[in-house]
Amino acid sequence: MTIETLKLFKDIATSRSVSRGAALNGISQSAASQQLQELEHFFQTVFLDRGTRPLIVTEAGKIYLEFCRDVLRRYDEFRSALDEWNGTSEGTVRVASIYSVGLSEMSQLEREFQRRSPESRLEVEYLRPEKVYEAVSADRADLGLVSYAEPTRDITVIPWREEEMVVAASPRHPLATRTEVTAADLDGVEFIGFDEDLPIQRNVDRFLRDHGALVHTVLHFDNLQMIKEAVAHGSGVSIMPARIMYSDVAQGRMIPIPFSGPGLFRPLGIIHRRRKRFHRAAQAFLELLREAPLESGEAVPTLAGNNV
Repeated sequence: MTIETLKLFKDIATSRSVSRGAALNGISQSAASQQLQELEHFFQTVFLDRGTRPLIVTEAGKIYLEFCRDVLRRYDEFRSALDEWNGTSEGTVRVASIYSVGLSEMSQLEREFQRRSPESRLEVEYLRPEKVYEAVSADRADLGLVSYAEPTRDITVIPWREEEMVVAASPRHPLATRTEVTAADLDGVEFIGFDEDLPIQRNVDRFLRDHGALVHTVLHFDNLQMIKEAVAHGSGVSIMPARIMYSDVAQGRMIPIPFSGPGLFRPLGIIHRRRKRFHRAAQAFLELLREAPLESGEAVPTLAGNNV
């Protein structure tokens, strides 16, 4: 058994798909199936029931999966300890992030990271929230950046920051002249939301419902960029983090309108695999993230000349 074989089985078992596990390990599905057959032949035990879709991990397979996780965790600890003993921070930090953290923000972090650790490299992949969890759990990412982070059996959460949510409107929208609004002011407006299965939309829905506002959802998307485009074109208003609107406000494409009274905030969290021991480069980047978390009191961006 090799480290590669252990990782292959873990990825297949956790994704419950031979093809998915094979893709994650850069091999063909037939090669992955061959390795599974050899593994089960060696132990004279069936680990995966491949007669169902998705496949089922047998009780024996669950025991072997725990063994794989334990060995891979110990291997990570060994590599980290070796890096530390060598006194180097060389390496690549793999980060999986939701789209709305923003390319500009990540670029700033990358520049500062390179200044501090010039021998290291940062790799960032932008994914849907569930894919961020999957990447971290499968150890394809050292760190994940998500909103409304929830711990799981394999994942631990470090609270990062809270972002103020505001109403986003086109400069041509009737609400654009307002300096602030209440949730009740949105009752009956045409609204652009997130897909219903996303945590941010569930929290927006709860906020509106608690304040007696019933909006008319005309469009919904799975990412903030598409929502911003729809708002800028006047298709309706939305509720989004003020932080991600800076460039659009500066260009005069959108108006941010803060809530009066109790507001709404989006929590961001840093996730990583439980008991993971980071190599020096990953630890350095984690420390950079935690140095200056954005507090909920950050001012809403304003656009000069529009009374906001």
